[in-house]
Amino acid sequence: MNLHYNLIIKFLLFITLLIFSFYFLYFGYNELTKNIVKTKATPSVDTSKTLLTKKTTVNNDNVINSLLIQELEEKVFEKVEKFEEIIITVKKNDTFSKLIDSYFPKERNKQKIITLINKEYNLKSLKINQKIYLYLDDNKKFSRLIMPISFNLDLVITTDTSNNFFLKKEKLLLKSQFNSVKFEITESLYENARKAGIPLPVITKIIKLYSFDLDFQRDIQKGNELEILYESFFNEQRRTVSYGEIYYVKFYLQKNNLEYYLFQTSDGFYDYFNKEGKNIRKSLMKTPIDGARLSSSYGLRKHPILGYNKIHRGVDFAASKGTPVYAAGNGVIEYAGRNGAYGKYIRIRHNNSYKTAYAHLNNFKKGISKGVRVNQGEIIGYVGSTGRSTGPHLHYEVIYQKKQINPMTMKLPSGKILKNEELNEFIKKSKLIYADFLFHLYE
Repeated sequence: MNLHYNLIIKFLLFITLLIFSFYFLYFGYNELTKNIVKTKATPSVDTSKTLLTKKTTVNNDNVINSLLIQELEEKVFEKVEKFEEIIITVKKNDTFSKLIDSYFPKERNKQKIITLINKEYNLKSLKINQKIYLYLDDNKKFSRLIMPISFNLDLVITTDTSNNFFLKKEKLLLKSQFNSVKFEITESLYENARKAGIPLPVITKIIKLYSFDLDFQRDIQKGNELEILYESFFNEQRRTVSYGEIYYVKFYLQKNNLEYYLFQTSDGFYDYFNKEGKNIRKSLMKTPIDGARLSSSYGLRKHPILGYNKIHRGVDFAASKGTPVYAAGNGVIEYAGRNGAYGKYIRIRHNNSYKTAYAHLNNFKKGISKGVRVNQGEIIGYVGSTGRSTGPHLHYEVIYQKKQINPMTMKLPSGKILKNEELNEFIKKSKLIYADFLFHLYE
């Protein structure tokens, strides 16, 4: 009897388990089918919502999550690529308002942008060939404006759906590189420097540095050598190049060598010193113009227009019209205007003893007028042929205690002389700079 009872219990348990198995198999299959249908339906669902939904529904399915994220990124990039980039180049007499006018149907939106930019950058200072980057969306509506204001700094204007405009500054990443060059002069400083691969802005700096100690027409001869270490900066985003400081430069001349190093003094200023620690800057420059030919010396000469002998109380530098003219030293503009046979003329008072004068100018740099303070090497005007002149050139005078003297032979005081700990620091730094020059020259 007990045997029959046990068999009945086992049979009932088997039937119960069988029923539960069929139950779970049926409902499990239905749930799996629903998930598969949901996954296949993904392409018809909004991407942003799908990404969030799938993260909760299929939490452990990394493959599906990766595919969804990839799909979202592709859609975002597809949208970005549809932005239209317009590059606006500033030309002569252009204004910022005029350049962007056609892209802003509503005047008030254009004025909002102008107001924002003017807080950080004077739009009246736009330069010829300066570029402005404008981006429009699919509907030709304004999306973004980029105004490069320096080699590595952009002003970026963006907007939102409520026509609010926002400005931010963006610093661009730069790559720097040191360049060492050594070459022999067989033609001229300019020609051989260019053939050696030295860029024009660096050549200009070389000329300015040596303008205190060299007469470029007489002191430089064939066979002289020059070596230099300077820095370059690369803006990969804009694909542009800029040039930094000259750290070391040396002229091997027939009688002596002129060797200069860049050094930061104890008062925080960077300047150039020779190997003995003497500042190379003098109170006045001998040649306040780049690469010009000395066409007439100081002294008695036959006047090219008047036809008789007359003392020439300055020196003339022949140069093409528009060549920049620099202030020979720090000082205050004492006169700027027309001055008889001198034509357009500038005179600078440097101290109680020295003045310099610049004649036959084509025009003055904007902002130059009586009473304005200028710094050595600052552009003050441009070569011309105004007044009594046979062609474009700069007439340059140095006036010492109210008398014109010869700029080419004047003796000028040197600048700062490094001493004690500052001199020791300079010697240490100059050795490191020269080691860098050799490394980059022979690497």
